[in-house]
Amino acid sequence: MSVFNEVTELTPVEETRYLQQWQPLVKRVVRQLSAQTDAVMDRGDLEQIAFMGLLESLRRYGRPDDHFAGYALQRVRGAVLDQLRLHDWRPRRLRQKTHKINDAVRALTRRLGHEPNEEELRRHLKLSPEEVQEYLLLESASAMESFDDLLAGEALSSVLSGRALEEEISIQRTLKTALASLSEREQLILSLYYQHEMSLKEIALVLELTEARVCQINKKIGVKIKQFFE
Repeated sequence: MSVFNEVTELTPVEETRYLQQWQPLVKRVVRQLSAQTDAVMDRGDLEQIAFMGLLESLRRYGRPDDHFAGYALQRVRGAVLDQLRLHDWRPRRLRQKTHKINDAVRALTRRLGHEPNEEELRRHLKLSPEEVQEYLLLESASAMESFDDLLAGEALSSVLSGRALEEEISIQRTLKTALASLSEREQLILSLYYQHEMSLKEIALVLELTEARVCQINKKIGVKIKQFFE
């Protein structure tokens, strides 16, 4: 049943069957977000929240078809991210520290003429490798969270709210243009992250990069795409 059609209510037996069938999607989303969530929430609790997102997807969408996977993925990720926001997964102390580092990064970028790499950042700010990694993970998560909100708010929700077809087509064209502006490596990382649902650590292994470097590229991707919608 497509989101464009009338939703057929599922029986409890059908819901249970589909929840079991789509359990791997929940596991992949939780694993993908684990780098950003393990410090603030138990993995089991996170999976339960993701399952509730899946259940809501089934009840809003109806009987799954070929288009359900993409719809459910955004709903499940959204449920997890909403819960993390409620838990203030970036504590005030850490947010303040991140803002301070951001200011230093901008100043260093102006001085160097390019965005500092991990080693330049560490030396200039006298940070430990662990602190740099923490900062880059948070910045990457923030950028991709913003991109998730863009996808969920502009593309999927527009269909459910009955947005005009012309506006929906315009949004899709803008997104296509934004994605085309990315470099080949950026497009690959985005594909591995969203289509193959790999974690940042897994992407780093595949591309033979450090996880910190993948975080930096992810942040750049999020900023690039968001600019097309401003």
